[in-house]
Amino acid sequence: MDLDAVADELYALRPEEFTSARATAVAAARTAGDRELATRIGALRKPSLAAWVSNLLVRSRPGEVEPLLRLGEGLRRAHQDLDGAQLRELSRRQHALIRALSLQARQLAAQAGHPISESVQREVENTLHAVLADPAAAEAWATGRLAKPLSAAVGFPAVAAGARARAGGSAPDEGDSARGEPVKGRQAKDRQANDQQAKDQQAKDRQVKAQQVKDRKAEEQRRRRLAEARREAEAADRELRTVREAAADADRAAQAAKEDVERLQRRVDDLAEELERARGEHQQARFAERTAREQSRTADRRVREASRRAAAAAARLERLATTDS
Repeated sequence: MDLDAVADELYALRPEEFTSARATAVAAARTAGDRELATRIGALRKPSLAAWVSNLLVRSRPGEVEPLLRLGEGLRRAHQDLDGAQLRELSRRQHALIRALSLQARQLAAQAGHPISESVQREVENTLHAVLADPAAAEAWATGRLAKPLSAAVGFPAVAAGARARAGGSAPDEGDSARGEPVKGRQAKDRQANDQQAKDQQAKDRQVKAQQVKDRKAEEQRRRRLAEARREAEAADRELRTVREAAADADRAAQAAKEDVERLQRRVDDLAEELERARGEHQQARFAERTAREQSRTADRRVREASRRAAAAAARLERLATTDS
């Protein structure tokens, strides 16, 4: 038994199973004589619901772990390099991936019997943001042993601040660069700068609108998936009720059959007892029959003997009467 193996088992359990399983592991370590391990196991904290859902996502969707870690590395590198195009592309991927993982986590939690609220889902999303921003958070998340959700307080460095640092300080004074130039030249440059600024702003507005459209589509897709998940949950609930009713009917039928078996068994016992009595009476009757037959045969013999004696006596009497005459 070692701490990593025990921790893997504990954090893979449902939240309500954690405490009793931890106590069992502590007792096993003490029985094995490893008090230090027992203490370290006892120090493992029960995960919050958001942490448990994050662990469930890592354990149930191991194929999603590496893409998120690679995306975090790419985002951090793009921020360091101030690569605007790469940042925009990775930011779009970040939004889509976090939303998809968040929905998967919610579905997994519901399937595991722990539907989560919007606030818990936001904690899961904050954890994913923290994973992207902080390598230490990413490493902790990938173990699947979080006890509490991670904070997204650690963010990416500001692009503008990095740009200024790379440029070597604050922006140059336009007055210095324009000193000595004709006024019209400065005005022309100002107009060009204003036009460029307007174009840049328009481009930013288009990007914002495009992102808003994507966000709306993603939200609509999320709502459709949520509605579908709700329909599936309702269908599963209806099926569960139907199965429970069928099980209840089966239980009632089984109870009725059991009562019939018991009633018929009592009837069989009664008939068996009655049959035993009848057999005894039958044997007694046969014995009485044999006795009566023997008595009848004895009586017949006596009758025949008495008849012979009577006939002999009559013959003797007749002979005596004839002699006397």
